[in-house]
Amino acid sequence: MNSTIQLIIDDLSTVIFGKQQQIKLALTCLFSEGHLLIEDLPGMGKTTLSHALAAVLGLSYQRIQFTSDLLPSDILGTNIFDAKKHSFSFHQGPVFSQVVLGDEINRAGPKTQSALLEAMEEKQVTVDSVKHALPSPFFVIATQNPVHQSGTYPLPESQLDRFFMRISLGFPDKHAEKNLILGLNNRNYDDLPVRINPEQLAVIQKEINTVTISNAVVDYILELVAFTRQDNHFVNPLSPRASIALARAAKSWAYIEGRDFVMPEDVQAVFPSVTDHRLGLNAGDSGYALKHVPVSL
Repeated sequence: MNSTIQLIIDDLSTVIFGKQQQIKLALTCLFSEGHLLIEDLPGMGKTTLSHALAAVLGLSYQRIQFTSDLLPSDILGTNIFDAKKHSFSFHQGPVFSQVVLGDEINRAGPKTQSALLEAMEEKQVTVDSVKHALPSPFFVIATQNPVHQSGTYPLPESQLDRFFMRISLGFPDKHAEKNLILGLNNRNYDDLPVRINPEQLAVIQKEINTVTISNAVVDYILELVAFTRQDNHFVNPLSPRASIALARAAKSWAYIEGRDFVMPEDVQAVFPSVTDHRLGLNAGDSGYALKHVPVSL
C-alpha cells in the first residue's frame, strides 16, 4: 500500500476506531471522483468520519443539517439585491466547498433533496438561469438515518443512483467502544496532520485511470451485473452506469492496495457498497448477488 495512503488510514483510525474497511471504502469513493452515502443509526460516527476525512486531506469543508423546513436556496445560495449598485449579486451557499456533508439528508423534503442532483452530477449549480461552477475536487458525503425512523423521506432511486457508494459504519466492537467511552479517540480535527493537498489528490484521481483491468475481470463484472437482471430478488437490476462504477471502484481499491491491476478480489471488496443501494435490497440481502452469482474465474 502507498505509504501516504496508509498514513491517511492510520490517522482516520484514531478518530473512528476499528473501521479500517469503511475508511478504505470512503477513500475508494473519493479517489473514484464519486459521492458517498453513509446510512446508519444516529451516533455511529458518520459526521465524525466526514469531518476527519476533510481535515486529513486538507479540503475545505461545510456541513448542512437537513431538516423538514430546509429550502434549496439554503444549500445553493441566492441572488441578493444591492441597493447601492442597483443590481443583484450571487451569495454562495454552503454547497460551494470541496467536501460537503449533507447531514441526515432524508429528513428534508424531496424538492430540497433534489437541489443536490445537478451539483453532484455536473459539478455546477444553476440559480436564476446562471450557472456557477463548484470547486475542485467536489465530494458530497450524505448521511441518512434508517427509513423506518420517523420524520424521514426515502431517497428516490434517481437520487440514490447519483451516489457512487453507500456504506454503513456499524456498531464498534467491545474494545473500540471501551476506548470511546474512555475518550481515547481524537475528536480535535485540527490536530490531524494534512497528508496531501488538493493538487496531489487530483493526481491520485488521474492515476486511477492507469490501473489496468483485464478482459477476464471485466467479464466477471458483466456476469455479476447480468445476474441481477435475471434474478427476481432485485427490485432494480444494475444499469450500465453501475457497471462502470463497479469497474472504477475496483481500480481505486487496487490502487489503495498498492497494485496497478485489478483482481477479482477487488471487485468483491467494493461490490456491496457500489450496488446495494441501486438494487433496492433489504438490509438482510446486502451482498446477495455476490454471495449467489455462479461465476468462476
